[in-house]
Amino acid sequence: MSARINPSILSADFVNFERDFNSISNADLIHVDVMDNHFVPNLTFGLPMVARMQQITPKPLDIHLMIESPDRWAPGYAEAGAFSVTFHAEAAESPVKLARTLRSIGARAGLAIKPGTAIDSYLEVLAEFDQILVMTVEPGFGGQSLIEDTLSKVAAVRRKVDAEKLDVWLQVDGGIDETNIERVANLGADTFVAGSAVFKAEDRQAQIDNLRSLAASGIAHRH
Repeated sequence: MSARINPSILSADFVNFERDFNSISNADLIHVDVMDNHFVPNLTFGLPMVARMQQITPKPLDIHLMIESPDRWAPGYAEAGAFSVTFHAEAAESPVKLARTLRSIGARAGLAIKPGTAIDSYLEVLAEFDQILVMTVEPGFGGQSLIEDTLSKVAAVRRKVDAEKLDVWLQVDGGIDETNIERVANLGADTFVAGSAVFKAEDRQAQIDNLRSLAASGIAHRH
């Protein structure tokens, strides 16, 4: 199993996306946080901007929808060519049905869980998703510190994925940096969203390589 590093462009320069995308060209995917100022208290960008991003980078886009009514809006991102579309369990009316719709369009379907949301009821339907995103901070703002209590959910998802031999990526998002990525990987994550940890680095590509190496070490030493 390899480690994937998906820099979050929430930490990028919003008027220089093309330049900033080029500065992270060794990333596995580009993580795009779509916020509607309703589900979370912040506003970023919507479908037209995401469609344009798709045109200026060869990298696959990993869309994270922090929005209300994803059942209505998420399919549009899949239709625009997004590689992966993740929506929130707390906002979706019918998570499994929406995941199946996204997959039928051709995107990977992801389910995101906020720090205060229990994972148990979703463990039984993991196979319906291509990715589970355990939020390790409250969604809505970049630059936050990782919430330790969320890591038990990472371990729980990993146990279920391994026990059933599922092809499900386990993503973490929030406060991930070089001080904790190896430990979080060791607990079960394989896909890592890093925002400020990447974009604040003087050499972003070197930092991505460093994070990937640390995560790979954590994965290699799992028990």
